[in-house]
Amino acid sequence: MMSLQTVALMLAIIGLSASIASAAPKMMKQFDHWGVFTYKDGGKSVCYILSVPTHEDPVGIDHGKNFFLIAPKKTGGANYYPQTVMGYTLKPGSTIDVSVDQHDFQMTPKNNIGWTKIESQDAQVIAAMRQGKNLTVHATSKRGTKTTYTYSLKGVSAALKQAQACH
Repeated sequence: MMSLQTVALMLAIIGLSASIASAAPKMMKQFDHWGVFTYKDGGKSVCYILSVPTHEDPVGIDHGKNFFLIAPKKTGGANYYPQTVMGYTLKPGSTIDVSVDQHDFQMTPKNNIGWTKIESQDAQVIAAMRQGKNLTVHATSKRGTKTTYTYSLKGVSAALKQAQACH
């Protein structure tokens, strides 16, 4: 399993988004399975949280580096959005199914990244994550391989609280 430190360096390398890739992220603190990372954007500190899967299916294939994160929207304030990043290109036109315990959501993929299909559900996904125990992501690769990733939500609330206090 990949360390959260390694993931932070990867974000800068793969260019997760223009704003996050503008400066190398640094880990501030880890809360169980979730890490809080910070980077500078226009002289201002920006923080986000992320985790790596605790389980990947199918077993025996190269999944690449996968993670789930919650990052601030450009609008700032308490506005955050969930995002999944895969270690491979996702099937165009497919849907990423995300489950948090009994709550189901859908994400839309572009290349190797997925965002909530309905932006107004961002807060609902995050609220479910704060209350939940596990998050499961079901995706289909460009080659048609169906994959499943399980993330522990232990530490997500504390990590998000720390990230929201970042200035």
